[in-house]
Amino acid sequence: MIDWPILSVLVWLPIAVGVVLLALGERAVVAGRWLALLGSLATFVLSLPLWMNFDVTTAAMQFVEYREWINAFNATYHLGVDGFAMPLVVLTTFITPFVVLAGWTAIENRQTQYYAAFLILEGLMVGVFASLDALLFYVFWEAMLIPMFIIIGIWGGPRRVYATIKFFLYTFLGSVFMLVALIYLHLKSGGFEITAFQTMKLTMDEQLLIFIAFLLAFAVKVPMWPVHTWLPDAHVEAPTGGSVILAAIMLKMGGYGFLRFSLPIAPDASHELDWLMISLSLIAVVYIGFVALVQQDMKKLIAYSSIAHMGFVTLGSFLAWEIVRATGSIQGAAMGLDGAMVQMISHGLISGAMFLGVGVMYDRVHSREISAYGGVVNKMPIFAAFFVLFSMANSGLPATSGFVGEFLVILAAFKADFWYAFLAAMTLILGAAYTLWLVKRVIFGTVTNEHVAHVEDVNGREFIMMAVLAVAVLALGLWPAPLLQVMKPSVEHLVQHIMMSKLPLPL
Repeated sequence: MIDWPILSVLVWLPIAVGVVLLALGERAVVAGRWLALLGSLATFVLSLPLWMNFDVTTAAMQFVEYREWINAFNATYHLGVDGFAMPLVVLTTFITPFVVLAGWTAIENRQTQYYAAFLILEGLMVGVFASLDALLFYVFWEAMLIPMFIIIGIWGGPRRVYATIKFFLYTFLGSVFMLVALIYLHLKSGGFEITAFQTMKLTMDEQLLIFIAFLLAFAVKVPMWPVHTWLPDAHVEAPTGGSVILAAIMLKMGGYGFLRFSLPIAPDASHELDWLMISLSLIAVVYIGFVALVQQDMKKLIAYSSIAHMGFVTLGSFLAWEIVRATGSIQGAAMGLDGAMVQMISHGLISGAMFLGVGVMYDRVHSREISAYGGVVNKMPIFAAFFVLFSMANSGLPATSGFVGEFLVILAAFKADFWYAFLAAMTLILGAAYTLWLVKRVIFGTVTNEHVAHVEDVNGREFIMMAVLAVAVLALGLWPAPLLQVMKPSVEHLVQHIMMSKLPLPL
């Protein structure tokens, strides 16, 4: 194990670099730009020992740090990661350098503050995934809204104020219910330790109320239908980097919340309401897929695509009981959770790459409307090759990361019920339909727009971004075993935990 506080470094290093950037202001823009890149790269490099030193034989929390914090509430500064949290921490540190590079020339005003906001946001997001104290988790959860609020509000599009307020209100109001649940659990247990919450004996009434409170917070963050309407507006108005972070990292916090809080703390309520979660997930997969088909804005199309793909995360997370009911065995119950986690990591890579691709085109044509493009392959063949690859991954093409998670969830759904699998598999048709329709209208055909006729292909910086993400998408698609191996003990432990009815009490 590592004998230095690696998780604290990953939380506070980017925040410290962000504070330095704020102090620099506009006096040293070029130096600030390079400092932001070096800070984000250093954070990623320092996160690699998490993966290299991770013990894949145990579900116990690793790299644990513990300090006293607020003694009056028995709240502690307690950090640690398991097979669910560690891959998401590494994904966060991996994506942030791309966000810095995406704004290299696109951001023209307040550049250092722009980079500072993202680096501070990175540290807070790592804190969300690494927190083992519920109050600390909530502080990081709410604090990360502030830099994203600023990013959309200052560097967003024409309707940025509307999108920012809508984003903040949806996510903040949902989180208020989570705070109420956490306070209740604190009063019952005497502390804020998440692992202590998971071993508490709660009646069904208590579990149902707690589950609903968590649902209101995490469903907004995923986002699930019908509380998804803030996401397309936020994506459209956010700068490219903001869209990348929203899709690649922030949406995953809702899925992570279900795995860390809802399922283990309220397992009986999760069982009772799994039909609701499965229904809402399938609506997201099918209905939102049709909504994506009619979009005329590239960012909106990819945003709705994200909602549909995140539906697989919630679907896979709540299939376990249905699989056991249908098969009489818990052996296959872990498959849905495996698929949910792989889907989160895969979607982080693919959606981030798709939004970066839209950003590359927007920097040249200054339009997100699909009708403003056509024949891009004739002028940008290298970019077109990358964008088609990411689009195929978004459609679930085998040998790409997009296939692995969806296949596991569909297979798990088939074990549970044929119709679950049938509806989930609709994404293979709808995802291909709206993604290939986007590619056909934007990438292929003849050049009909004067602006497209004068664009240049990707430069060195853009090529590096696209190439690295392409390698990651293909690597996870061709060899998902290392990720599945990391998650396996945590997934099996969660399945065993939720399958043991804590107190079979009536309502």
